[in-house]
Amino acid sequence: MSAARSVTLEAMLAARDARVVRQNEALAAHNLPLISVTLVTPGPVKSGMRPHRLMQAALAAIDASLSRERWPAIVRQVFWLPTGPEALYVVNADSHALKTALIELENRHALGRLWDLDVITRDGSVGRGQLGIAPRRCLICDEAAHACSRSRRHSLPELIARIENMVDAFDRHDSAA
Repeated sequence: MSAARSVTLEAMLAARDARVVRQNEALAAHNLPLISVTLVTPGPVKSGMRPHRLMQAALAAIDASLSRERWPAIVRQVFWLPTGPEALYVVNADSHALKTALIELENRHALGRLWDLDVITRDGSVGRGQLGIAPRRCLICDEAAHACSRSRRHSLPELIARIENMVDAFDRHDSAA
């Protein structure tokens, strides 16, 4: 794992473009739903100890959920990038059932709010709204996350401190278990 460092907007846009290419290639090759895993990491630092720990926890939770549901992962790729860790799964499952299971993970797991678990098909992303599920809540207050993000209601240091506290509390609990 390399040391954490700031990334530029250009690097983030290039990483997003590369992710879309990987997703399109996987959809073309398999014609099955994808899980795209990224992290909620506001600010210019996207790698380091906490993002690495966040991704490890996400992968373990997704792997356990897929196993429990008996949904085979045809492809499982993890990318440890300076722009933040990412993962791509190709899963033999119904896309709506898969998204529902991932939303349950996001809601139930102590770090789930810090994961962005998208389900993508040839028809596009399967959203919470399609399933009648309310949008994600803000990390700081109880408003819709997208509203707080757009209005920049909370400062970057406040958001980063909240995320660090969540990961550190999880690590303390995990190591005590």
